[in-house]
Amino acid sequence: MAKNQQNTHPEADGLDLQAQFGKTETFITENQKSLTIIGSVVVAMVLLYFGYTKFYLAPREIDAQDNMFRAEQYFEADSLDKALNGDGNYPGFLKIIEDYRGTKSANLAYYYAGVSYLKKGEFQKAIDNLNDYSAKDDITGTTALGAIGDAYSELKDYNKAADFYKKAADKNLKGFSATYLMKLGLVYEELKENDKALDAYKKIKTDYADSYQARQIDEYIARIEAKM
Repeated sequence: MAKNQQNTHPEADGLDLQAQFGKTETFITENQKSLTIIGSVVVAMVLLYFGYTKFYLAPREIDAQDNMFRAEQYFEADSLDKALNGDGNYPGFLKIIEDYRGTKSANLAYYYAGVSYLKKGEFQKAIDNLNDYSAKDDITGTTALGAIGDAYSELKDYNKAADFYKKAADKNLKGFSATYLMKLGLVYEELKENDKALDAYKKIKTDYADSYQARQIDEYIARIEAKM
């Protein structure tokens, strides 16, 4: 008895592929104008993006960097008013933010401005600027979180301070996490959450035993345990 011949029809599992291809061809034919317009718009958007980046944003980035170096020098020298507002010849961080939005320099200026306001005791302005900063590296990302925690702590908003100290400590950045765990423990003590304070102090002892904070942490642990 002859073997059944293989099915040569373009059908698989009940799916008529030829019919489907026909539908696709019909759709393309009927909508060719719309598809062409869509394709042209996509190409135009790509070209605009690269043109914006190369011919507009890149020169502005260079200009922003050239103008910002003096503000950074004032920041390092703790001349915070000049760092923020400029010296009459060079702009400060606030002007960099205003004039060069979208550049890396303007983004970094938010960080510098936030820390400057923190040092000046203008804590809400510090929070606002640091929240606008988009961190590009672990160190400034961690210290920005910690600085927001410091500002909230100064404002006696200990719940928000604890949130930001915890975020900073959770970055597990050597040289920083133990500092923020210590601050976290202290604000938990202010909140009368002694169990959480004890956890923060014990984490310093176990995870950051070689830190400066670990040298005196037993005293903090003993103090908390005496309250519980």
